Amino acid sequence: MSKTVTSLELEDRRVGKDLYSYQKGAIDKIFKCFEEAPEDYHLLYQLPTGGGKTVIFSEIVRQYLKHHKKKVLVMTHRIELCRQTSTMLEEFGVDNKVVSSKANLDDQAQYSCFVAMVETLNNRLQEDKLDISDIGLVIIDEAHYNSFTKLFKYFEKSFILGVTATPLSSNIKLPMKDNYDELIVGETIESLIKNEFLSQAEIYSYNVGLTSLIVGANGDYTVKSSEDLYTNNDMLTKLMQAYEERSKGKKTLIFNNGINTSLHVYDTFRAAGYPVAHLDNTNTKKERKKILKWFRDTPDAILTSVSILTTGFDEPTVESIILNRATKSLTLYYQMIGRGSRILKNKSTFNVIDLGNNLHRFGPWGADLDWQRIFKSPNYYLDNILSDEELEDNFRYEMPDELRAEFGNSDVVYFNIKETYIDAVRKGESSKVVLERSIEHHAKICIENSEDLYDALDLAKKLGDDIDYRIHRYTKCISKSTYNFVEWLKDDYRKKLRAYLRSNFDEVFEEIHGRPAES
Repeated sequence: MSKTVTSLELEDRRVGKDLYSYQKGAIDKIFKCFEEAPEDYHLLYQLPTGGGKTVIFSEIVRQYLKHHKKKVLVMTHRIELCRQTSTMLEEFGVDNKVVSSKANLDDQAQYSCFVAMVETLNNRLQEDKLDISDIGLVIIDEAHYNSFTKLFKYFEKSFILGVTATPLSSNIKLPMKDNYDELIVGETIESLIKNEFLSQAEIYSYNVGLTSLIVGANGDYTVKSSEDLYTNNDMLTKLMQAYEERSKGKKTLIFNNGINTSLHVYDTFRAAGYPVAHLDNTNTKKERKKILKWFRDTPDAILTSVSILTTGFDEPTVESIILNRATKSLTLYYQMIGRGSRILKNKSTFNVIDLGNNLHRFGPWGADLDWQRIFKSPNYYLDNILSDEELEDNFRYEMPDELRAEFGNSDVVYFNIKETYIDAVRKGESSKVVLERSIEHHAKICIENSEDLYDALDLAKKLGDDIDYRIHRYTKCISKSTYNFVEWLKDDYRKKLRAYLRSNFDEVFEEIHGRPAES
């Protein structure tokens, strides 16, 4: 962890050639490795999103070209990153040539630095259109993407430097340790927050039932199963409630797994009168530019998108991130949250709303991950991530703060369905008694916080999420969970709770309060 930065350094931050102490330290380590290692060495450098990876490798390019007579190639996986990287290199005084699909390479001999997108470069090399015989240093941005490895065969005598925020391969069958000899771990998120280089994330996780999701061939949840879950009314309602509780009035970026989901989200927020826009990879360059300008200029804007904004997008004014999706990818989890971590003069924290149990799966953003161990033993890390079933077994419903305040007279509002079920089985009772006791508990907390029957019935209507949670726990216990049965149980439970309140209100009220209810 770095030393605390001085107030002078904090005040004198500018984009361009001014490097922070931890960035200079990283560059020194990388060059030391470069000087001592063989010419074909593959080095991986890790630094969190927002730490300035592009600044670091731009300075490395500048210094390398100053002291060596060979050329440099920088590879990215998206055209936007190509342009941004080229611009940053220019700021460091490095003239460079972008090797695009339409670029004229007749003047390539005039350049010592090239920037290329991986697929375009692959095509140009196969066509023998780019001379790479004198490339001494290859830099790979977002190196966790495996699309780059197919090009390594062209650079067997080049020093390769991969940079990434998360040194965990996007393909579990192709671990990064197979393509890189060594990992240098940079500054931690915790240190960058402490020294005011990044904002602190305030994470709010809403438990979501994900067992309907299907994992695809790429190891992450399929778009189809995600869309089926996240476009239903219950999830859209939960999203809106979460936004209004934690993000209302804040500039908000919503990540979804699928265009259809994002469009549903757009329609939902627009119908509620909120300023919202939708963005996906089918938008034209002109549309994208217009939407991002609107988002930048609108203080309380909401932008709902698919994964297009996880890399190469930098908007420091983002105040809230909503993960309206689940992911099995640690890298994607960190990339999405990292979009809100840029610091501003009046911004030291940002909100994260998690609607995909990602916090429970990966732990808090900025937790002290052992990247060296993950790099060397990725399967050990991946095998220890809890399954959705295991995660949901550990969940317990927590009332939102505003609702909990309405039940302020009750010391305990939680009811343990699983424990009650086990106790009933041991006593030889029917499983039905579990829901009967749950209804009695719900009735009790409604009556504890009411002066008359109508107050109690009104409070009962607000227990929908808790009721649904208890029903799901109950159906897991009895191993019977067809959709129609679960929906019938939810409806039946609500009817029985209202009936119980009407029949027993006066008796229970007097028992609790020690006086008759007002007539």
